[in-house]
Amino acid sequence: MGRFTDGIKHLLIVNLLFFVGTALYGDLFYKLFSLWYVENPNFSAWQIVSHMFMHGGLMHILFNMYALWAFGTPLERMWGTRKFLFFYFSAGLGAALIHTGVNYYQVKQGLDALTAAGIAPSEVFDLMDQGKYNEAWYQLVPSGVVDSMLSSFLTPAVGASGAIYGILVAFGMLFPNSELFLIFLPVPIKAKYFIPVLIGLDLFSGVTGYSIFGNGIAHFAHVGGALFGFIMMWYWKKNQFNNNRWDI
Repeated sequence: MGRFTDGIKHLLIVNLLFFVGTALYGDLFYKLFSLWYVENPNFSAWQIVSHMFMHGGLMHILFNMYALWAFGTPLERMWGTRKFLFFYFSAGLGAALIHTGVNYYQVKQGLDALTAAGIAPSEVFDLMDQGKYNEAWYQLVPSGVVDSMLSSFLTPAVGASGAIYGILVAFGMLFPNSELFLIFLPVPIKAKYFIPVLIGLDLFSGVTGYSIFGNGIAHFAHVGGALFGFIMMWYWKKNQFNNNRWDI
């Protein structure tokens, strides 16, 4: 791939700075810069962007930054830095939008079920605002509904994965026959096969709650980033979008 392109280099630097800051001031950084549910007291508008630079651990940031470099470099070289960064942040914002929308649905579903069971909404929010819940809720409504509500309200999202999934989609559409060598597969697989399967697995996990990649993954954020990446690629191709407007 050669040297780092300018956009990716700066993204890597900012992600590294946030990672160091998180290592030094963990709880404070997670509270300020992770993406919290919009009705959670910790939510702030800047988190829609800042969460893209937050990561949950060393392997998390290493995987994301490697994917950014490996799949983003050819895109930035083809598009130029301005167009690449526009695409990257748009996919990340799209991921945040879909993730937040799903969280809103899950919180509302839980709240409606508890309200129907005789629990006042203010009581539910008062407890969740404190990071707490009532064990009696599990006796009144299905446990999965309560778990989804609590997870959506109390668990913040971190990571560049949503934006990265948009990058993966763009790479797969522009370089479909590129062969990818993956640690967990003994043979190379073409991008046009691997990337749709990866997104499909995230969609399956998001819908069913069963994840082969482990717990704590914002599957709908991945799907959202991929969806917005696809929409942008489709729109640009349909309208013969070119680089000139980005080189002003």
